[in-house]
Amino acid sequence: MKNVSVIGAGTMGNGIAHVFAMAGHEVTLIDISTEALEKAMATIEKNLDRMISKEKITAAVKSETLALIKTSSDLPAGVGRADLVVEAATENIDLKCRIFADIDAHAPQEAILATNTSSISITEIAATTKRPEQVIGMHFMNPVPIMKLIEVIRGYSTSDRVTAQIMDLSKAIGKVPVEVNDYPGFVANRILLPMINEAIHALHEGVAGVKEIDTVMKLGMAHLMGPLQLADFIGLDVCLAILRVLQDGFGQPKYAPCPLLVNMVTAGKLGRKSMEGFYSYEAGSKVIKVSPAFA
Repeated sequence: MKNVSVIGAGTMGNGIAHVFAMAGHEVTLIDISTEALEKAMATIEKNLDRMISKEKITAAVKSETLALIKTSSDLPAGVGRADLVVEAATENIDLKCRIFADIDAHAPQEAILATNTSSISITEIAATTKRPEQVIGMHFMNPVPIMKLIEVIRGYSTSDRVTAQIMDLSKAIGKVPVEVNDYPGFVANRILLPMINEAIHALHEGVAGVKEIDTVMKLGMAHLMGPLQLADFIGLDVCLAILRVLQDGFGQPKYAPCPLLVNMVTAGKLGRKSMEGFYSYEAGSKVIKVSPAFA
């Protein structure tokens, strides 16, 4: 799988492109927004510079990596030579199904089609294509260049051959793949999001404050980041979308999103991406403070 096309130039997409290019693959990063593509390439270069400063790579490796990435705002042309296509668009089932139908129409017949979805049914996405046996989930963790895990999710029709290829490829790019089956939220988010949701309920019900809840989980449960700060990092809109996938998929009230989360997303308080969620953020600063709404 020499040629890899990555659809979506956001945080996950540029990270996936970075990792594949560093492993020697020719990458086409695709997005309808040329501004997003320019920002993605700047982010990749910045991340490579950070790796140089930490003496993890050389300047030559940076140059080689960047030379392997090209950008395109034309999806049909961008996937035309792909051996593997990785979709990393917004976590929306309708959007992903439209993208996969388009990929299926223009990617080579032998190409494997993967989605970086964190919760949506691989089987449902695969049903929009004429090659469901070649559709699979590759759920990378954020930040992609640093986090080792990839959840490799088999849809109902995903073949053993394709699964084995993706497991091997994941190892070849320096990741640790874990094979899971296609149920809402898979493993990571089926466990993580109810925990985050419960932390939001605890805040909503006045059990403790933002900093206190996060401190309990960091010092008491050895979490590197508290659940409310992690929710901000993921994006509160993404957390809400995943919880709704879990609620719809299982039909159980325990997955219902906390009303506080719903209200915050409605108000545009999405976490780090909007500079305010449970915490407040300042551009260019690593210092974070509890949001005035919860202080």
